[in-house]
Amino acid sequence: MAKTIDLTKTVYELVQEHPELIEIMRDVGFDSITNPGMLRTVGRVMTIPKGAAMRGLDLDVIKVALEERGYSVL
Repeated sequence: MAKTIDLTKTVYELVQEHPELIEIMRDVGFDSITNPGMLRTVGRVMTIPKGAAMRGLDLDVIKVALEERGYSVL
């Protein structure tokens, strides 16, 4: 089964499908993802592209990090 990340889904939805994303996202600069309260609230409306823009992170770097860990990014 291929591991696919749909960038239109919220961070909360993606973490429900792939719990290991918490560590990956933390490593690329989303520090607050490890806070369960933030994940349940902000994570329900935030997508990876929106979060990257808000934090000033390069979305291409995030995509590469996900692909290096075996994910296909849509």
